[in-house]
Amino acid sequence: MRDRGPQLVKNFFDQFEKKSILQYIQQRALEINKLTTSVQEVLPEHLQSFCRVANLRNGVLVIEIANANALMSLRYEESNILFRLRKEVLPLLIAIQIRINPSIASESHEITIKYNSHCDLEKKKLKARHLSIESANILRSIAQQSPEKLKKTLERLASLSSEESMHLITSN
Repeated sequence: MRDRGPQLVKNFFDQFEKKSILQYIQQRALEINKLTTSVQEVLPEHLQSFCRVANLRNGVLVIEIANANALMSLRYEESNILFRLRKEVLPLLIAIQIRINPSIASESHEITIKYNSHCDLEKKKLKARHLSIESANILRSIAQQSPEKLKKTLERLASLSSEESMHLITSN
C-alpha cells in the first residue's frame, strides 16, 4: 500500500528539477547527434569515420578525432570546414576546437575488422587449399619414424587430406 502522507514542498521541486535536467541532457544529446551528422557531411570522406562532435559551447565547436594523423589532415582542412559550417549549418560559429580521443579509433577499427573479416571469410571460401593424398602419405611415412609427440601432430595433419578414404585403400 502506498504512503499518501504529506510531502515536503522542497522534495517535490527537487524531483521536478531532476526531470527537467534529464530532459535537458536528452535534448542536448540529440542536438549533438544531429550536429555530428551535419559535420560529417561537411568533412572530407577520408576523415568521416575518425571524427565526431563532442560539444558546442559559446560558439566553439569541439570535435574529437581518432589520432594525430587525422588531426593533421583536419587542421589542413579546418578553415574550409569552418567556412562551410558557418554557411550551411551554424552561422554563429566562432571557432573549431579539435581534441584527440583514441576511443574513436578503436570504434572505427572494430567496424573495419568486422568488414575485413567478412571479406576474408569469403576469400577463404574461394581459395580453400587441400592437402593432396600424396602429401598425406608422405607425412604418414615420416610420422612412423618420428618421436611420439611429432608423430601425433604429423598424423593429425595428414588426416586433413581431401580424401582420407584413399589412404585406407592405398595402405591395405
